[in-house]
Amino acid sequence: MTIKYSDLTLPQRSIISAGKQEIDDKLGGGIPRSSLTLVEGLSDSGKSVLLQQICHGALKQGLVVNYYTTENTVRSLLSQMESLKFSVTDYLLLGMMRIYAMRPQVNTKRSDEARFFQYLAYHCSLKEAQVIIIDSLTNLVNRARYEEVLDFFMACKKMCDLGKTVFFSVHPQALQEEYLIRLRSICDVHLVLHTETLGNSLRKVLQVSKVRGATQNTGNVVSFEIEPNLGIRVFPIAQALA
Repeated sequence: MTIKYSDLTLPQRSIISAGKQEIDDKLGGGIPRSSLTLVEGLSDSGKSVLLQQICHGALKQGLVVNYYTTENTVRSLLSQMESLKFSVTDYLLLGMMRIYAMRPQVNTKRSDEARFFQYLAYHCSLKEAQVIIIDSLTNLVNRARYEEVLDFFMACKKMCDLGKTVFFSVHPQALQEEYLIRLRSICDVHLVLHTETLGNSLRKVLQVSKVRGATQNTGNVVSFEIEPNLGIRVFPIAQALA
C-alpha cells in the first residue's frame, strides 16, 4: 500500500473515527478531538487492539500519532498491527506516526521513579502530534504514588485544552478504587472492556461509560472478536446482550 498526502482526509473533523462504523455509532459518532480518554479493562480484554484500531483510524484521517507502548517493542507492535490489517508502515515512513517503546526499570531509585511521569508529560507535550496513545499505564502506575499519576493526568488534560487528543489504557486493579474514580472523573471519555463467554467462544465487550462532547447519542455495548487478518469483528447488539 502506498499512501500519498493527497489521499488523506484533512484533519478538520471534530471527531476521531475508530475505523469501525459500529463502534463509532456507540461513541456518538467517534471520539471528540481534544478529549482525554481512559480505556479500562483486565488483561486480554482487547484494550490494545481497540487503541490500535483508533490509531489506524486517526492516521487515515491525516492526523499525526505518537504511540507510547510499555508492552511491545517497536517491531512487535508493528507486527501485531500488520497481522490485524492495521497497516501503518507507510505512515511511519511519512513521519505521521512515531512509536516509543518504554521499559520500566526494576531497580530504579525512588527519585527517578518520581520524575518519570514528569519526563513523559514533557515528552508528550514537546512532540508535534495531534493524537497521543499510551498503552498501557499499568506497568507505570504500579510503583508510582497517586499524586504523581494525578499530576500526569492533569498535565495531559492541559494538553487536550491545547488541541491534543490523548488516550490511555490501564488495568483497573493497578490503582485503588478511590483513585480510579478520581481519574475517571477527570477524563472526557471512559471506555470499559471485559470478556464474556458466549457458547463455546469468548467475546470482547466494550461498554461506553462516558463520551463528553459527543456529536450524537451514545450507545452502551459493543460485542466483538479479534480475528487475524481481519482485526475487530463486531457482532449485533442482540448477541452482545445474550
